[in-house]
Amino acid sequence: MSYRVGLLILAAFLTGIYVLFAIATRPPEPPEHQVFINGHILTLDADNTIAEALSVRGDRIEAVGTAESLLAEATDATMVTDLRGRTLMPGIVDAHGHFPGSGQVVFSANLNSPPMGTIETMPQLIDALKDYAQQRPDGWIRGFGYDDTLLAEGRHPTRYDLDQVSTERPVAVLHTSGHLAAVNSVALAEMGITAASADPKGGHIQRFGQGEAGEPGEPNGVLEETAARLVMQETLNIGAMDAIRMTTHAAREYLEQGVTTASAGGMPAMLADLLGPLSRFNVYPQRVALFPLMEEVEQQVLNEGWRPESLAAGRMVVPRVKIIADGSIQGFTGYLTEPYYTPFEGDAEYRGYPSVSREDLFHQLEGLYRERVQAAIHCNGDASLDDTLDAIEAAQAAHPWPDARPLIIHAQLAREDQIARMAELGVTPSFFPSHTYYWGDRHAGMFVGPERAQNLSPAQWALDYGVRFSGHQDTPVTPMLPMQIVWSQTQRQTRSGEVLGPEQRISRMQALRSITIDAAWQVFMDDQIGSIEPGKLADLVVLSGDPLTEDDVRTLRVENTYIGGAEVWSRR
Repeated sequence: MSYRVGLLILAAFLTGIYVLFAIATRPPEPPEHQVFINGHILTLDADNTIAEALSVRGDRIEAVGTAESLLAEATDATMVTDLRGRTLMPGIVDAHGHFPGSGQVVFSANLNSPPMGTIETMPQLIDALKDYAQQRPDGWIRGFGYDDTLLAEGRHPTRYDLDQVSTERPVAVLHTSGHLAAVNSVALAEMGITAASADPKGGHIQRFGQGEAGEPGEPNGVLEETAARLVMQETLNIGAMDAIRMTTHAAREYLEQGVTTASAGGMPAMLADLLGPLSRFNVYPQRVALFPLMEEVEQQVLNEGWRPESLAAGRMVVPRVKIIADGSIQGFTGYLTEPYYTPFEGDAEYRGYPSVSREDLFHQLEGLYRERVQAAIHCNGDASLDDTLDAIEAAQAAHPWPDARPLIIHAQLAREDQIARMAELGVTPSFFPSHTYYWGDRHAGMFVGPERAQNLSPAQWALDYGVRFSGHQDTPVTPMLPMQIVWSQTQRQTRSGEVLGPEQRISRMQALRSITIDAAWQVFMDDQIGSIEPGKLADLVVLSGDPLTEDDVRTLRVENTYIGGAEVWSRR
């Protein structure tokens, strides 16, 4: 971490500490004893037991059974909740996302296209940024979520498009994938990016073509992968008040969807250092699993004995560090073994590229195994996954560690042979099943073609080979809608209604496990959360209906959310 960034973090923290004390409240206290009766209790235990009643003592689950048996232990002080036939299940565990990133809407323009937003043309995008600029007259003009493939123009905004927003203030907009960004001329100048700038390792600066003498052309404003992360450092350089507003906004969204444990995957250090204190002061009630970025902590972890759990505070745990091995399929930066279906910029052989070289990947994973630090590796393309599995195998050979439980984030284009290899190496993937809905039609027709698209997020292969997996939404890439994960894994329908790979469909119960107990297992919290069993924490959610039988599981509403036995959100 740079000296400048350290000062910014310290300043933000000191500025906000008085605010924290002013707004902080004690966590809500659970009743001494409460009993839930007359419902469908989906325990998600090893046998997928379904019961009718639940007893909670303080913050812990006491017993699961019948209403008659549990009410026999009740006293006048017992709080009895009649579920009236509704479903009670474990709180949702966000397997992978970027909490509190969905809260960036409080200081950024939402540039998503339908079905996640309203932006369909470049003029609409520019107008949205102008409106935002009027609301916040100082500093960077920020936007997030644009999708070049859904804009009528079919391209990224260039520096000159964004110069229409401002020629005096820096403008930066993040791609829907989170792996690219577009900036205006002022922003390029502030970051010192010129025609003479070389591509950073693991990234790319897009250009307007070559100069007259064949030298690199002027940057067009679009930055990929590690080049885009320079933009993210600037746009997320926010003050304490914005950090608090972003976090409380995201926390409420998550509670409304029954998410009791969130994921902060690859959170930049500026925000990671604030999440712990914010949790300690109860600014948000969720448990959070934070994965610091390997590129920011590599020196400390591999050479200085620093432990990621030193960041833990309040309800935030730090079980892994995150390596971003490649990019995004829909951003054409995912690293494939075979070329993209639609040639990228006319190059029929283009396969994307690694964000971390094979050599560096071997070095990083060997070091993590040596230091006994668990890893989460982002891999979208199958070429990236090949490199990662090779590096894991080499690290295990050098430093045997049966409990390493390496996690592959997305594994979007995992081949069957790679799933089989995961089983051999003890690797666990977290799939992004909603890709089939949000991008499935374009995967089949544009990105990877109809054949490869059939096996996006191949959950059934994982079951066939005994590979334990989870499902996630990658929020804010897509909205935090856990039942969308369940629907996508069981239906695999695209927005046009096509079914991609019906043979990869899984059961509703298995899909529910992927957002509860299996997700908890991946962050080493399954002994405390993820299922309804005596002795575990009472993180619970009440649904309006039964997710095992509802015609469209996405129509179910969360009625109540509990963390540690205390009701933290109610639709009432």
